[in-house]
Amino acid sequence: MNTKSIIAINGSPRKKWNTAQLLDHALRGAESKGAKTEIIHLYDLDFKGCTSCFSCKLVGGKSYGKCALQDELTPVLDKILHADALILGAPIYIGTATGEMRSFLERLIYPYLVYDPARSSLFPKKIPTAFIYTMGADDARVKDMGYDYQFRVTSMILERIFGSSEYLAVADTLQFDDYKKYVSSAFDPAAKSKRHTEIFPNECRKAFEMGERLVQSP
Repeated sequence: MNTKSIIAINGSPRKKWNTAQLLDHALRGAESKGAKTEIIHLYDLDFKGCTSCFSCKLVGGKSYGKCALQDELTPVLDKILHADALILGAPIYIGTATGEMRSFLERLIYPYLVYDPARSSLFPKKIPTAFIYTMGADDARVKDMGYDYQFRVTSMILERIFGSSEYLAVADTLQFDDYKKYVSSAFDPAAKSKRHTEIFPNECRKAFEMGERLVQSP
């Protein structure tokens, strides 16, 4: 049986904090089922988002169906083309995923999206995808802000392009190692720490199980 290749994309500037930890658990879950894994940190790369050159849509163009930009994201997009599953992760900044993640999604998705009535996909195969979101907002604020709708829309787009998608939203995360160092009176440090100790390990378990599912997906 061929070993499956799973790629994780970290859209957080922090390599060892909430998003990265959850991605790490997801990859551990994939590895437990025999997958080969790799994590790529977007903030290590020099790249930009879509420039609306439309080369990927040009009839008969040499870049039809692929991004024509050449920068440090180009080899990452090539790797995803050969992957068996894709896991994305990003914190929520100012109401949405980080700018790096949004720019990455533009470059990843737009070349494969066909402007036909069916909104077909040019991605050459079906692979499972997943998205892990982290946010400092508590569950009530997440609901009030309508984040779940946004997460579902992104999953719908990923599903249309790649074949299937799921997401894990982890709210009320620990933002700082020491809240006394920062102006942050909107938060209760003791409650944050308690939730991180009691709830976050369960979210890590969910991420691990997500990784297992991605490998087992047909």
